[in-house]
Amino acid sequence: MTSKIKVDNINKVSDDSNIINKCGTTITLGASGDSIALASGASQTGFGRTGTVDWQTGSIKTSTFTAANGEGYFANTSGGAFTMNLPAGSAGNIVSVVDYTNTFQTHNLTVSANGSEKIGGVAADVTLSTEGQSVTLVYVDANEGWKNVQDSTSDVKGNEYMTATGGTITTSGNDKIHTFTGPGTFTVGTAALCAANNLVSYMVVAGGGGGSTSCGGGGGGAGGYRETKSPVTPYTASPLDGYSTPGNRITVTATGYPITVGGGGPGGAAGTYYPSTPDAVKGTKGSNSIFSTITSTGGGEGAAPLGPSYNETGFPGGSGGGGGHSNGSGGTGNTPSVTPSQGNTGNTSIPGPVGPNPAAPSDASGGGGGAGAAAVTSGACTMKGNSGVTTNISSAPVAYAGGGGGSNRCAGPACTVSGGTGGGGRGGYGPRPMPVDQGGGEAGTANTGGGGGGATGLTPAFPTRPYGAGGQGGSGIVIIRYKYQ
Repeated sequence: MTSKIKVDNINKVSDDSNIINKCGTTITLGASGDSIALASGASQTGFGRTGTVDWQTGSIKTSTFTAANGEGYFANTSGGAFTMNLPAGSAGNIVSVVDYTNTFQTHNLTVSANGSEKIGGVAADVTLSTEGQSVTLVYVDANEGWKNVQDSTSDVKGNEYMTATGGTITTSGNDKIHTFTGPGTFTVGTAALCAANNLVSYMVVAGGGGGSTSCGGGGGGAGGYRETKSPVTPYTASPLDGYSTPGNRITVTATGYPITVGGGGPGGAAGTYYPSTPDAVKGTKGSNSIFSTITSTGGGEGAAPLGPSYNETGFPGGSGGGGGHSNGSGGTGNTPSVTPSQGNTGNTSIPGPVGPNPAAPSDASGGGGGAGAAAVTSGACTMKGNSGVTTNISSAPVAYAGGGGGSNRCAGPACTVSGGTGGGGRGGYGPRPMPVDQGGGEAGTANTGGGGGGATGLTPAFPTRPYGAGGQGGSGIVIIRYKYQ
């Protein structure tokens, strides 16, 4: 059986022998595990508050309301701005409020004092307009009114967006852009909670092929070009956006991704018609660039019509090298094959006489293939390097992966020996006889994957016919873009 003792009140008496009321004596109400409750309508005095509030988690505020002393509120302004009215001030009163949906910056919360009472010493309303803000107000006195004793603008929450390091980092709107012009590591520190934000955009361009030389060396092919644009990163991608092919999509996790940036292939060396090292006339294939599962193949070198590696056909690669004089074919592009194509076949050289001396052999080699245009099979345009493609992945339109120009020793620059847009180097040219340096090909532009220009040369002093050096291919580049806020 449980017994109850009911007492209307406990009064202090003057008898010091009454231990319940003796000054300095500890009085314990209830036993361990009990709850002490005040009756309805009763009030307590003398206990005071601990400086905290009771958070009203069961009543999220979405419209104007009046706060009560000792309570904290979650204010949801996503549907529009509203007001929190403070209670009548009494010394020690405390009220807190927090931005429930992180929308105070869009729809403000107004805090209004009771009557003519002050907030921070000023009799005026206060506007909370910072995302994720929370404040705690304590009423001090009539001079200062409600004082803000705690103001937090930090929003402690799970990581909605990914964080990463590596390369040169820039921003564009809500995106971060990591640019690698050399080897490095793209390190994801934390992955985003939203899976869509872990799908990155990227561009991987390999090194361009070197231009070959001799009496008509072919232009180097552009480095392979591969790009995939994530739907969450708003920029204009190139026509080679590979998002529609699932195998091209890269969803990152919290780990490091080694980055390889391919170098451009050296061009064929300058020399004479019968060099001491015959194979020196041939350019070199560009090197591959790699990000995660994506490999872009180096550009193929141009045809080398002399030496043990005598070849009128350009060499294969991301884009193929241009064909050599005497109707040489261009090298095969998109090798190995990927979807979309990472590059195109190089151009076939022009058959027959060209230039001011119709009796002379053409010696007009083909331009290297580029990422943006298919091979040209006839006409003087075959000496021009094929064009690359343009993307805004770095926040500005930039062209990449243009083919190197083919060489022509029988006419001047009017014969279109220029490199393709996207960093392709110009081919060598000039009327017979010509200086060696004029017959040399230009290098492809660094970090574009442009092919090097083919070289040529000829003087009447046979058998020592000087020719210029083939242009080196441009180095590659890797760019990664993602949403960070």
